[in-house]
Amino acid sequence: MSMTPKDRVIAAMNKENLDRPAVAIFTQSATIGQMDKVGAAWPEAHKDAALMAKLAAAQADVFGYEAVRASFCLTAEAERLGCKVAVDKKDAAPMIKTHPFKFDPMTGEYDDPFSIMSVDEFAKEGRVKVVQDAVSMLKKSHGDKYAVIAGNTGPFTLAGHMVSTENLIFGMMMAPEEVDKWVLAVTPIVKTYTQALLDAGADVVQCSEPSASTDMLAPDMFEEAAGASIKNSLAKVSGMTSLHICGDTYPILDQMAELGVTALSVEEKVDPFKAIEKVAGKVAMVGNVGSVRPLYQGTPAEVKEAAIRSAQAGFNVISAGCGVAPASADENMQAMVDAIMGYKK
Repeated sequence: MSMTPKDRVIAAMNKENLDRPAVAIFTQSATIGQMDKVGAAWPEAHKDAALMAKLAAAQADVFGYEAVRASFCLTAEAERLGCKVAVDKKDAAPMIKTHPFKFDPMTGEYDDPFSIMSVDEFAKEGRVKVVQDAVSMLKKSHGDKYAVIAGNTGPFTLAGHMVSTENLIFGMMMAPEEVDKWVLAVTPIVKTYTQALLDAGADVVQCSEPSASTDMLAPDMFEEAAGASIKNSLAKVSGMTSLHICGDTYPILDQMAELGVTALSVEEKVDPFKAIEKVAGKVAMVGNVGSVRPLYQGTPAEVKEAAIRSAQAGFNVISAGCGVAPASADENMQAMVDAIMGYKK
């Protein structure tokens, strides 16, 4: 019996020995080329479950990737919790415009983080409900053959959306106890939403925690700022999870591998061979073909070269290293699939 694309992705997440890695976009996957080909485009596809599911399936339907993936941004949770978000462009992701809560380390003025929406209420309406509905549709339309990936936002990043990331990072030095309160307040929401996405039909939830990047936090701050909350959210659900952190995560890869997630997703800034050596088989590895170069700015040949290098290093799922740029060329998106479909260990 032949292995389906879904079988391969699940086997890869379980670190099984395969003839080749899986190839699937676990990060933001939509491009303008896909939008035009399937007739589902931003901004409407951020708000309508049927359009979201149609566009989420395009990576498989158009290019032959081995998974489908919803949603396309990290703003749905923030919007549900009170942020004003601009969801109005075809060629750019939604942008957070306002932060609803006061957090001022200079004046000592802080809103109560535990006044945010209740966990039970959170997942029932808004774009977070749209994503759950889209995942359920994908499960019915594609779930027998393809892995269904759902995306959400990590606790530290979500806390930053509530009060502004700049204030939160500044607060790590000026008022760390106030930062801890905010991260603690949103952690149950992340856990609940992660489980809701799994219950809706996701085979894997990939949680993005960009504000925990070493570009923003020193490696020795990672566990306190973000690691503990990830353990108390992603590691507490029933189902597979993948943790994505932007930037050069090599200094914290060993810490990330101990958080209880199924897989780690990393950018091209991390040498794939060194990454595999450092995680030492503790988790599956997803990535790490550069989303800017080569996927957006490079050539198909460069995409193939990068994809094969990640495969040779031992990555279990070959994917974009970060969210795919909407203007990425069809030829470059196809090149990653072609490189891995033709690859043999």
